[in-house]
Amino acid sequence: MNAITIPKNKIGDSRLAERLGRETQGEVLFSAPDRGRYSTDASIYQIEPIGVLVPKTAADVEAAMAICREEGIPILARGGGTSQCGQTVNRALVLDCSKYLRRVISVEGDTARVEPGITLGALNEAIKGTKQFFPVDPSTWQRCTIGGMAGNNSCGGKSIRYGLMADNVRAIDAILADGSRHIFGEGAPNTDLVARLYALGEREAAEIAEKFPHQLRRVGGYNLDALTPDARANGRGNLSRLLVGSEGTLAFSAALDLKLWPIKPRKVVGICQFPTFRRAMEASRHLVTLDPEAVELVDRTMIDLGRSIPIYRATIDQMVIGEPDSLLIVEFHGHEDGPLLQQLDRLEEMMGDLGLPGQVVRAVEGGFQAAIAEVREAGLNIMMSMKGDGKPVSFIEDCAVGLDDLADYTERLNQVFTDYGTKGTWYAHASVGCLHVRPVLNMKDGEDVRKMREIAEKCFDLVREYKGSHSGEHGDGIVRSEFNEPMFGSKIARAFEAVKDAFDPAALLNPGRVVRPPKMDDRTLFRYAPEYHADPAIKPVLDWSAWPGPQGGLLSAVEMCNNNGTCRKFDANVMCPSYRVTRDEQHLTRGRANTLRLALTGQLGPDALASEQVGEAMSLCVSCKGCKRECPTGVDMAKMKIEHLAARNAKHGIPLKDRLVAALPTLARYARFAPWLANIRDSVPLLQKLSERFLGLSAKRSLPRFRRDVFRDVEARSDGWKGEVILFGDTFNRYFEPENLRAAVRVLAASGYRVTAPKAEGRPLCCGRTYLAAGMVDQARAEARRTLAALAQSDAPVLGLEPSCLMTLRDEFASLLPGEAAEALSKRAFLVTEFLEAKDALPALNRVAATAHIHGHCHQKAFGAFPAAVKALKRVPGMEVKPIQSSCCGMAGAFGYDAKNYDTSVAMAELSLLPAVRAAAAGDVIVADGTSCRHQIQDLAGREAIHSIRLLDRAL
Repeated sequence: MNAITIPKNKIGDSRLAERLGRETQGEVLFSAPDRGRYSTDASIYQIEPIGVLVPKTAADVEAAMAICREEGIPILARGGGTSQCGQTVNRALVLDCSKYLRRVISVEGDTARVEPGITLGALNEAIKGTKQFFPVDPSTWQRCTIGGMAGNNSCGGKSIRYGLMADNVRAIDAILADGSRHIFGEGAPNTDLVARLYALGEREAAEIAEKFPHQLRRVGGYNLDALTPDARANGRGNLSRLLVGSEGTLAFSAALDLKLWPIKPRKVVGICQFPTFRRAMEASRHLVTLDPEAVELVDRTMIDLGRSIPIYRATIDQMVIGEPDSLLIVEFHGHEDGPLLQQLDRLEEMMGDLGLPGQVVRAVEGGFQAAIAEVREAGLNIMMSMKGDGKPVSFIEDCAVGLDDLADYTERLNQVFTDYGTKGTWYAHASVGCLHVRPVLNMKDGEDVRKMREIAEKCFDLVREYKGSHSGEHGDGIVRSEFNEPMFGSKIARAFEAVKDAFDPAALLNPGRVVRPPKMDDRTLFRYAPEYHADPAIKPVLDWSAWPGPQGGLLSAVEMCNNNGTCRKFDANVMCPSYRVTRDEQHLTRGRANTLRLALTGQLGPDALASEQVGEAMSLCVSCKGCKRECPTGVDMAKMKIEHLAARNAKHGIPLKDRLVAALPTLARYARFAPWLANIRDSVPLLQKLSERFLGLSAKRSLPRFRRDVFRDVEARSDGWKGEVILFGDTFNRYFEPENLRAAVRVLAASGYRVTAPKAEGRPLCCGRTYLAAGMVDQARAEARRTLAALAQSDAPVLGLEPSCLMTLRDEFASLLPGEAAEALSKRAFLVTEFLEAKDALPALNRVAATAHIHGHCHQKAFGAFPAAVKALKRVPGMEVKPIQSSCCGMAGAFGYDAKNYDTSVAMAELSLLPAVRAAAAGDVIVADGTSCRHQIQDLAGREAIHSIRLLDRAL
């Protein structure tokens, strides 16, 4: 029987959880935090499920459905949980298919059979050897699941070329609510159900022809047009089309047969600049005549928001000419460069004909194209990066109209926004008249909720006037289901209900979606319900004033997580290392943010911030800072974790192990006098076992070796002609690897700089990182105050070697001691290679014939400093530099030394880092600028890794 956490006040739910534990092999999640984490998707809604089952097989799904059928419990199938309209939240048993049900079952010719939980990105990676791909490409392709895409009838930027999900699913192996299993595809099963469906299609054929919008982007309601005699006669009667777009209300998709397309290996992109939004809209219908793969809009608001996010700033600047109001990104794909470049030429000619000569940025280089795609795909999240309670809200987001009407429709809708004192942010699929637009509203304000409904009604009136579709990509869910009857008419609405009743007469499958829905503005279903409020007892220990709102801004910072799930993708630079190992929602940046939000608003009970429930969610957060950079809304979970640790310490005291780790800078000072004694633990197996039993330090780990020949600040001396730099000697390099700091002195001196040490009284300066990692904020603040005072004596650049320590000066100091001093230090604190590359200051280097495999420290990547280390090494003549494509090494400071984290730490390293190290030739050099990274590589791969500064020193 599986381990189950059962809420004590839910007798019926307890029985359900017990049965699921006995009768399935899946993971049964019924605790309050688990249910809370699954109560939201990327919409404005929050509905706590009855519980969660993470099935391991389709047999688990069948068993769970049988149990729910007997118990009268609704069922909700869920993939990535990124839905915009609320179709993946419900008062039901949630089946999370994304962890285990993710196999490619088979590939035969141009058909792939897959399980529903596989992501689009993983699918295309798995089948790329066949030189085919699945072309439906929503912006969430790295983390959206195929089952979810089918449920939503997803589209993406290339729908003008490849159509929608319904056009690319050949068959669905479906489990119905009654437990029967059927294949819905070209050859319909000979059942009473199918006969009833065909009879309905024949009866309503004329109404369907009249009332269904003639738009490519029509995903509202059920695809009844697949049931008509005409559809069956012209090859569009595949019954899988009826299930696609049904949002899990008709059946569970146990497997899907997908149509694959040949890969077009070459691509060029033209970025067209427009002085006004209307001119961009008017141009769309002309640009599509050039036969592009996609035409995507980026408006002025998104340009400005993108520039405000460090990871996108350089790309945006490269994309624009001057200060355009709107961009249209036009893609051409093919097999040869020549014809594609000619298409770009024709694009430029057409822009000239439209009165905009010289207004095309050409993107023909793969790196630039990938950066553009990243900005486009992050569009929804970029729009949500606004701070404060007012946010762009998704409720009329993907209405679609004909291209001839697009300019007039968007102009009139903008006027509606103006009438209500707001504005909309626009982007996305100009090629098919489906533009994502989100009016800026505050969903905590009842007046703005009223505005939302009135704006929706006026928008849908406009859509019907232009014979468009009110749901062009994101489905119905809660936000649009109630508008299906005005959109399609009462006869079609009754036909939708007849289909639902034929498949699911007891309404067990995702009830209240598509048919018989609640009101879209029912605030009891909102994430920010009327009773939503910050717990006034919570006082943050760090500065969160950059986010307006209660709790000093802490709650607003947590609410920046919009649940869009960027942290779920596996091709990110760093984020989220623990999720990559566990695939558990609890160990995901989004899952942690939701847990914190519930705790900060009293939804997990009193003192929840200090609770074990929050502690469990935070337990595998390695404070990598990847989310701070890679999350488009900048959710800084590492900083938020400090708030939990501080609250835990205040209520329960500080564990001994945390005290020892925090005191490492002090202990190291004294250990240098008798390093043999400090290092004896690793030589005596009994001491290793005792350290694990009493301190929690894994007996499988060696500890850093204390040294007698520590680096002393007096060694940071050299003459130079380019000015002064201050070398900040961190604890780890000072006491454990002093040769790195000595190499830094030589490299800086050879680069022409006068090297000095900080002018500190008594013991060396410390960034306080170890105290922060233990939640000992007062002690960290004291170290920050002492360091700030010492470094304020000069305005010279402050340079360091250890990324986590140096970046503490640049980042956390401002949260510990907000003010001008911390702000000034953040602007002059650099890693050594980062500084030398920015100044182009490295001297001529000698030839070093070697191959260097370089792994980036998480903080190095999170603050954009890793490319500088790579560039610096590439300046060494004869050296081949190969960056390792890896996330966190898994050691992460003290994390990997903790016995309870050992297996997770190893698993993180095994994802990509260790295989790359083992694949390196024996004579190759392994480079890692993080102390923990070097230790992990030595411990688990038996290879010495060195700091990049040592290689540069070798080349002097």
